Amino acid sequence: MTGDIPPSADPNRLPEIGLAVAGRGGGLDDLRSLAARCRGCDLWERATQTVFGEGSSDARVMLVGEQPGDQEDLAGHPFVGPAGKVLDRALAEAGIDREQAFVTNVVKHFKWRPSGKRRLHERPNARQVRACRPWLDAELSVVRPAALVLLGATAAKSIVGPDVRVSDAAEPIESDLAPLVLATIHPSAVLRSVDSEAREATFRRLVGDLHLIADWMRSTGSADLDPATPPTPGSPP
Repeated sequence: MTGDIPPSADPNRLPEIGLAVAGRGGGLDDLRSLAARCRGCDLWERATQTVFGEGSSDARVMLVGEQPGDQEDLAGHPFVGPAGKVLDRALAEAGIDREQAFVTNVVKHFKWRPSGKRRLHERPNARQVRACRPWLDAELSVVRPAALVLLGATAAKSIVGPDVRVSDAAEPIESDLAPLVLATIHPSAVLRSVDSEAREATFRRLVGDLHLIADWMRSTGSADLDPATPPTPGSPP
């Protein structure tokens, strides 16, 4: 499919081109190939590479964070750093198989500032999020998840609107993006907790919200769950 796009295509327009390719039946590999050349905003200039979403096009659960971090930027894969390890643990406890989920970010390049030899995360601005939105829309159009999980305020506010609060108890969000849309905290919130007690409480919040997704998915017959993990008490069978 990407063979239909000439190498001379304007790299500043690749997000819109990618969305059009998805609309014509292009797959994730086509989108990933196009995104590797994206210059839709200025973040590519300091990033090592584009970090596109990963997972099956048949995934029933899509998890969306803010942006790749330092380790993701170097590896070229989403959620492989410290926050990714927290997410792995939380998904496992909730009974959701990460290998069967699709994980991505609203922004595909790492935004950072130097601090000595370290590269510190900086939040993408509204223009950068808007520039990258067609890539997320393209991923959604290919995967068509049953459940969409928004991790953190940047993902939640940019996707469903400014009124959503991830600090509030998670409740289904009315949206045409997926049958079930839920906003929760980003796994990095666990790492930023002030002490071990706070970390445990924050982690339990994340696991509890993911359990809501797992329970709903079980009730609708999804296969993207760990069959060895029983439903939480009082959840749908």
